[in-house]
Amino acid sequence: CYGLSFVAVSTNPLPYSTARRHESVSKTDSLVSPAFLTRRTRCFRASRVCATRSESNQDATSSHPSSAAVHSAGNVRKISFCQWCGGQTKHEVPHGEEKMRAICTVCGKIAYQNPKMVVGCLIEHDKKILLCKRKIEPSYGLWTLPAGYMEIGESAAEGAIRETWEEARADVEVQSPFAQLDIPRIGQTYIIFLAKLKKPHFSPGPESSECRLFALDEIPFDSLAFSSIFVTLKLFIDDIRMGKLNFHYGTINK
Repeated sequence: CYGLSFVAVSTNPLPYSTARRHESVSKTDSLVSPAFLTRRTRCFRASRVCATRSESNQDATSSHPSSAAVHSAGNVRKISFCQWCGGQTKHEVPHGEEKMRAICTVCGKIAYQNPKMVVGCLIEHDKKILLCKRKIEPSYGLWTLPAGYMEIGESAAEGAIRETWEEARADVEVQSPFAQLDIPRIGQTYIIFLAKLKKPHFSPGPESSECRLFALDEIPFDSLAFSSIFVTLKLFIDDIRMGKLNFHYGTINK
């Protein structure tokens, strides 16, 4: 199960839409309900939703007790050996820090574990959304937006374009950021961009068994791979219903 909290920034200057004003909005979807308004942001607290599927990070969580280090908000891997010299590590709080770290007993280097960035594209074409059916684990056989881990040396937008090509063989143009979704417990941040097809061509890449355009009322919400994709699509549909696209920031508390 996970809880959701959102901030839709009403001052976001999307190039082809008008920012949402501060009047009250009645949500037609039960996922998110208005909680309170501030002068420049709209905040939402979502109802509790059940999910059994993991996010993209395959090694970020584990039910094994040795996989969790103390002094951490989420689950992190317990590192036993140094990645630089191979020496055995000890786990303690370094001087001047507050969290437990893996420290090499040979070379003294500290192994820091940082969140991973997942980037992807929400592609609308002919009033339909492009989804890919996963051909790999996790969430084999379920639908997702084309997305994956950022690589060193590329921007978030470049990574989203690359992942879209790898998973859907689609050449896209990024138009604007749409959502940033943090999942602290598993150390992930999703950045999803609105994008357009440069050419109306797409086909499954090596990690996909099928690629397909779905009308908004045909999106298979019961067969989506990840909670982050579920939330992104719900937010997009809500914005379309309101006639105004916004940038959304949210935290998924799994």
